[in-house]
Amino acid sequence: MIATNSIELKSGFDLFLDKVENENETLFIESEKGKGVVMISKQEYNSILETLHLLSSKKNYEHLLESKKQMEEGSFIAKNIQDLNEDSLFRESLV
Repeated sequence: MIATNSIELKSGFDLFLDKVENENETLFIESEKGKGVVMISKQEYNSILETLHLLSSKKNYEHLLESKKQMEEGSFIAKNIQDLNEDSLFRESLV
C-alpha cells in the first residue's frame, strides 16, 4: 500500500503506475478536497469483481464454503484433465 498526494503523483506518475501495475500495489491518492482516490491494477479490479460475483448469490456462497470445508478436511477426490475427459458424468454436465 502506497499513499501520495496529487503533487507527488504528477511528478512521479510513471513510477506510481509501474508499482500499481507490476507490483500489485494499491495507491491511495489524497486530494486537496479531502475525498481522495484509490488506484489498483486492472488485474486486481477484475479479481474484486469476480469475487463479488461469486459471493453475490447465497446459494453459490454456501457452495463455496462447503467446498472450502471439504478441501480443508481432505474429503475430496483429485482428478487430472484426462480423468475428467474419461468421466461420462462430467461430460454430460457440460452439455
